[in-house]
Amino acid sequence: MTDKLALLIWAATPEHPELLVTPLIHALAARALDAEVEIHFAGPAVRWLVEGVADAAYAAPSREKAIGDFLREVVAEDVRLLACSMACAAWVGAGETLIPPAGAAGATAFVGRALDPAWRTLVF
Repeated sequence: MTDKLALLIWAATPEHPELLVTPLIHALAARALDAEVEIHFAGPAVRWLVEGVADAAYAAPSREKAIGDFLREVVAEDVRLLACSMACAAWVGAGETLIPPAGAAGATAFVGRALDPAWRTLVF
């Protein structure tokens, strides 16, 4: 059994915060099973990694937990957050910064994970 999981988030954009919680919960579940986990953000979903965006969004009308809280949880569990460099060029404005400890990885990095038999991938 593999113990490495890479998630690609592209459809769960800030306009649809309810779509982001499921992949984050899956990432936490994988970490609870001691898997190495990384989350790749592509297209407009990269906006989740821009300072302030996730803290202003909630997945449920009750507004009991911000998306930023979920992101801090996965970071605290050593999940790597990776922003697509092409997405950053298109969707991150001048003067905006990514949340720490978000890193960068291009499309090739995720495709490499998908082709590597040591890794499993999920797309959201």
